[in-house]
Amino acid sequence: MPAPIVQLAPGVYRIPTMGDAINSFALVDDDGQVTLVDTGLKRAPRRIVAALAGIGKHPSDVTRIVLTHAHADHAGGAHELVDASRATGVDVHDDDAGYIAAGTAAPGADTGLGRLISRGPAARFDPVVVSETLTDGQELPIADGLRVLHTPGHTPGHISLLHQPSGVLITGDVIFNMMWGMSWPVSAVCTDAPLNQRSAHVLADTEYDVAAFTHGPEIRVRAREQVRSFVQRKARES
Repeated sequence: MPAPIVQLAPGVYRIPTMGDAINSFALVDDDGQVTLVDTGLKRAPRRIVAALAGIGKHPSDVTRIVLTHAHADHAGGAHELVDASRATGVDVHDDDAGYIAAGTAAPGADTGLGRLISRGPAARFDPVVVSETLTDGQELPIADGLRVLHTPGHTPGHISLLHQPSGVLITGDVIFNMMWGMSWPVSAVCTDAPLNQRSAHVLADTEYDVAAFTHGPEIRVRAREQVRSFVQRKARES
């Protein structure tokens, strides 16, 4: 069984909510306030609360919730966690805010499979109040500095997040890192898969030490070089 919480750097943690397959993250400020990044599927809050207890934290310590994008495996637990915490809502990029507020996943590819998934139960989650809309390059006052990187394609408002003091990059769903290694997300669930692949160059060109994936375990050794190598190889193959 995976550990209920994995320390990536001082004050920065990965929370496996379905093994390593789906991850949320917690960032702890010096004053003890906690920011959650992503909330997993609807059943994930129980695991997130247990993980927080493992570092001596309670939902009442959570004052902010940031979502990387509007998909049910990232926003499904948001409504419950907002109610249980001191967060007034969730923060999300402006281009995904309407989907989060409506409890509807951003559209997938304009293909038969993409449209089928967009009409299915996985495309719905409990609506959540949006407390702040985020923009590219915005510096959030979280754990001494969390920078928003707009990396659209998987969804219109998809973001990655760079914790500058520790050098931890939360990739979101731009790149997966499952047991077979790094890969693109399934194109059917991407609003614009080619745009997602172009957005990956933002991650290849950003400076960081740890690549923390929302799907799959982190890379701690030569993380940027490994991500850059993956992106460059995929560009040559396309």
